[in-house]
Amino acid sequence: MANNKLLVDERQTDLGQFIVGRLLPFRKKRQVGPFTFIDHMGPSKVGNGNYMDVDQHPHIGLCTLTYLFEGEIEHRDSTGSVKIIGPGDVGFMTSGKGVAHTERTPLKNRGGDEFMLHGYQIWVALPKEKEEMDPKFDFIPNEDIPTWKSGPLTIKLVAGSGFGKSSPLQGYSPMFMVDIFTDQETTLNLNGKLKGEVAFVIVKGSIRDEEQQINAGQMLISKMNEQCEICLDKGTQILLFGGEPLPEERFLMWNFVSHNKDRLKKAREDWKNKKFPKVPGDDTYIPFPEYKK
Repeated sequence: MANNKLLVDERQTDLGQFIVGRLLPFRKKRQVGPFTFIDHMGPSKVGNGNYMDVDQHPHIGLCTLTYLFEGEIEHRDSTGSVKIIGPGDVGFMTSGKGVAHTERTPLKNRGGDEFMLHGYQIWVALPKEKEEMDPKFDFIPNEDIPTWKSGPLTIKLVAGSGFGKSSPLQGYSPMFMVDIFTDQETTLNLNGKLKGEVAFVIVKGSIRDEEQQINAGQMLISKMNEQCEICLDKGTQILLFGGEPLPEERFLMWNFVSHNKDRLKKAREDWKNKKFPKVPGDDTYIPFPEYKK
């Protein structure tokens, strides 16, 4: 593999009720464009008393992007937003100077039936000048997201700009997120289609880069898109993430992202001292984790 590319395997992370596959960050690469965190949820069966219940927790300095293939998640946050995110929809919460939120299986789905939950949860770091903006929540339904056919490819521009098109969800810095499916073996040439770094996340199927095969549960990162040509096997679905890198390094502490380490420490103390805004009607609280030294 060329030295301008990196291959990443999902690393299993136990979130209590769910095992997720973490793709970003990892040791050799902390961000791809402004994307700083990518978790693969499922596919997992939900139901019969086993539901998604992520209690109230905080964020600063980032946007959370929830994108599902199967199942539903009810999002509630301290701005008062309440929304059920379903397959193909995008939930995009801007945390800015501070927000708290919960993620749960909707009440209407808490019956005897089981259903699948499968999707991705993503963090996009805010530009330095936007890190202290007021929090907000945006919801883009599946039917409003640009989707088109190009030969055997079905292409969906989930966020940002690419392929000469623009998504309703632009974010706050040059970025893209694209969902691509092919019903037959084909070649994807990205020359001139996207700008910046690009990560290929294999949802199902496999792709080939030169002589190497990359399978579901893996991510290929290219530091330059000018020469990106990838072979996709029949029945393959991939997500493309990336964009222009932010000029300053970003630091992570638990659910917080900032260019300033002191700001992370302040967020930690504010959460410990219950100074964050609360989700209306919700008294749950996930404590700041005390890491063993």
